[in-house]
Amino acid sequence: MAVIELRNISKAFDGRHVLRSVDLEVDEGTTVVILGKSGVGKSVLLKVVIRLITPDQGTVHIDGQEVGRMKSRGLQALRRGMGYLFQGAALYDSMSVRENLAFPLERSERLEAVELEHRIVEQLRLVGLVDAIDKMPSDLSGGMKKRVGLARALITNPRIMLYDEPTTGLDPITAREISYLIKNMQERYRPTSIAVTHDMICARIIADKAAILDHGVLDRQGTMDSLRNSNDEIAQSFFASE
Repeated sequence: MAVIELRNISKAFDGRHVLRSVDLEVDEGTTVVILGKSGVGKSVLLKVVIRLITPDQGTVHIDGQEVGRMKSRGLQALRRGMGYLFQGAALYDSMSVRENLAFPLERSERLEAVELEHRIVEQLRLVGLVDAIDKMPSDLSGGMKKRVGLARALITNPRIMLYDEPTTGLDPITAREISYLIKNMQERYRPTSIAVTHDMICARIIADKAAILDHGVLDRQGTMDSLRNSNDEIAQSFFASE
């Protein structure tokens, strides 16, 4: 059953088309990876899903509800059920790691102080960063920031997860570690997820299905193996370095 459905989505900026009649379905509990070169509109696609950007045409349905028709209250409720891992983790610089994780919980649930602390510590334990609970973002490495960002995104147990270039800016070893961590967290929480990346190792690790965005068109979709074994030149270009 598809939880996320995009139909005929198009978007242009200053006359440049970044999305052209995009169709996409994401089944419940699965992860679809959108592959594409930098600057082709992958992040725009994520922002269309969460309605941070309004498409020029087309519709987004989540659980059968058209996102574009939602009023403010319905949209806020929808977003509370979503987690978003930003490219740079987007931690609040003025907040400690503990406070960064407490923020979404305090907005979505009413918890006693003891339960709040337990949830934060448990989430940090899952990403291997309990010892960093009182550190500030400026004290963290890039990989640690990604781990904290992932913990924060999943701490409310969202039904939908969106990953924007989750391994960008990381060295290959750390990128692989983050990819396996995402995979483990996906298996634990089973959200319905879209990840956008140009990191083929990450895609291999986390994808149930994949699609290639090229010149705004998303017409190459399947498993990673089916794309790798296809005769399509665009698909083959992504696997050339393997």
